[in-house]
Amino acid sequence: MTETISTHTSLHDSTLRGFASDNYSGVHTEVLAALAAANGGHQTAYGDDVYTQRLQELMRGHFGDGAQAFPVFNGTGANVLSLQSLLPRWGAVVCAQSAHINVDENGAPERVGGIKLLPVPTPDGKLTPELIDQEAWGWGDEHRAQPLAVSITQTTELGTLYSAAEIRAIADHVHERGMSLHMDGARVANAAAALDLPLRAFTRDAGVDVLSFGGTKNGLMFGECVVVLNPEAAQGLEYLRKMNMQLASKMRFVSAQLIALLEGGLWLRSAAHANAMAARLTAAVKDIEGVRLTQETAANAVFAVLPPGAADRVRESFRFYDWDQKTGEVRWMCSFDTTREDVDNFAAAIRREVAAS
Repeated sequence: MTETISTHTSLHDSTLRGFASDNYSGVHTEVLAALAAANGGHQTAYGDDVYTQRLQELMRGHFGDGAQAFPVFNGTGANVLSLQSLLPRWGAVVCAQSAHINVDENGAPERVGGIKLLPVPTPDGKLTPELIDQEAWGWGDEHRAQPLAVSITQTTELGTLYSAAEIRAIADHVHERGMSLHMDGARVANAAAALDLPLRAFTRDAGVDVLSFGGTKNGLMFGECVVVLNPEAAQGLEYLRKMNMQLASKMRFVSAQLIALLEGGLWLRSAAHANAMAARLTAAVKDIEGVRLTQETAANAVFAVLPPGAADRVRESFRFYDWDQKTGEVRWMCSFDTTREDVDNFAAAIRREVAAS
């Protein structure tokens, strides 16, 4: 029998760079190496493998004894599962109006999770105890979905950042009302780098009950993780993960990537680099006449308003998204693989096209 050797060629221009999303970036070479190392031979399926066991140890090292990790395929799955585990069938979740679970998950919490969302408008993507109270009421009223959990995003969809003290104040407020606290941590590593704090300091120690731990936006090929920080608050994740089609049979390949991220500090190095590139971009464009920054650059996101037509001309060379078409606001995201040259070339293109306006 003749062995056939397949030769694969890239279908895309690997020199192309953009600032649309940290999901656009490739896979970190250390993560690819971890996947290769996890390959070969047989390991028990559905999470009963040595890689997932090692991941549990690492998560306990970062978040403390009793923390439980449930690897999943994607962030939507992590969020839906987290919220389902915190709520009875009649429960509802208070969230920011701009929250990913409210505007970017195609109704998955409601349609798949059966969860009522109670969104609250916020000026900067951040909830406060006072804002939460706009929807945290009506307990015992059979006509109202019961507000029994709060979901916050760290960093927020507007690129802003909660301090550990702000999270602690929210946690105390909701716990006093018999509610639980979930954190959507798709960019939790960027938050830790920006705050210069250990992961535990603004999650478990600040009163978060369940965390959606992000990996894909920080250099993984695929995979996120639900981390239960308060086992008394979350129920049934072993069953919910399978019911919601988030149980990987070859889980070692999700866990191996998360191990690569967590074991040697890659999670922090990559996030800190992305944040630094966003700070470099902010510094490069803030004094351009006609460019108005709309949010403080706290982590790896930059929000700005450009003159009419300028954004579309810049997009001929660099991909990025409109955030609010009515106001002309755009969003620029930096990734673990964004280079100084990428930033400088992008800023030069912005300067050139804004001047042309």
